[in-house]
Amino acid sequence: MTKLVASDLDRTLIYSAAALGLTMPDAEAPRLLCVEVYQGLPLSYVTETAAGLLDELARTTVFVPTTTRTREQYGRIRLPGPAPRFAICANGGHILVDGVSDADWRARVARRLADESASLDEVRAHLVRTADPAWLLKERVAEDLFAYLVVERALLPDGWVKELAAWAEERGWTVSLQGRKLYAVPKPLTKSAALREVAGRVDADDILAAGDSLLDTDLLLAADRAWRPGHGELADTGFVAPGLTVLPERGVAAGEEILRAFLGTSPRAGEPR
Repeated sequence: MTKLVASDLDRTLIYSAAALGLTMPDAEAPRLLCVEVYQGLPLSYVTETAAGLLDELARTTVFVPTTTRTREQYGRIRLPGPAPRFAICANGGHILVDGVSDADWRARVARRLADESASLDEVRAHLVRTADPAWLLKERVAEDLFAYLVVERALLPDGWVKELAAWAEERGWTVSLQGRKLYAVPKPLTKSAALREVAGRVDADDILAAGDSLLDTDLLLAADRAWRPGHGELADTGFVAPGLTVLPERGVAAGEEILRAFLGTSPRAGEPR
């Protein structure tokens, strides 16, 4: 049996300092391993226990990191264990095979986007035109596939995201607010489409998945079994589905539980949860 594990990364398996969610006394906090450095500073972490579980996962399954990050952003991450042969980046826009983007897949994605959704230029122009400099920190295009804003979330006007989502919906795009990043992504650009492509290549007969955001919805629905943490957009909306397990854990502790679920293991005696 070939088990394929496709998992979102940020706030699912890896966590920034702000997203760790450590609620215990400092002296009882788990030891952390830095898995990403940005501009010379540590950015993302897993617990030491999760690091061991990740190493085991990479050695015993077809582990496919599945992220909305660009290829460059994904390249900063150094996960424990052997490097995955496959990775899905840019929300399904790129399938990396041994670190190299599959040109045929990228061409197929481009054709589908052209046929089924409004252009990136139109959506980007609307984002820039309607965003207020009072709360807009950055505006970016990712891989010439989708756009995102970095915002001061506390200053976002009530209803602005909802209005943007309705506008985008009519043009075949999806809007997702994750932390300080607001993504506008074409609906045909999905993690699940890339997952099905990889699953076919490895002849997978058992597909597991995990994710925390609205952009992970299709990924979770495409899996035989799936998990989501107790935080994130999907938790906020109360998302449930057949085959989906909702975990009570939040923050970096949820990352550990997701990895245990993938491996079908329980905490060893004396191991902190």
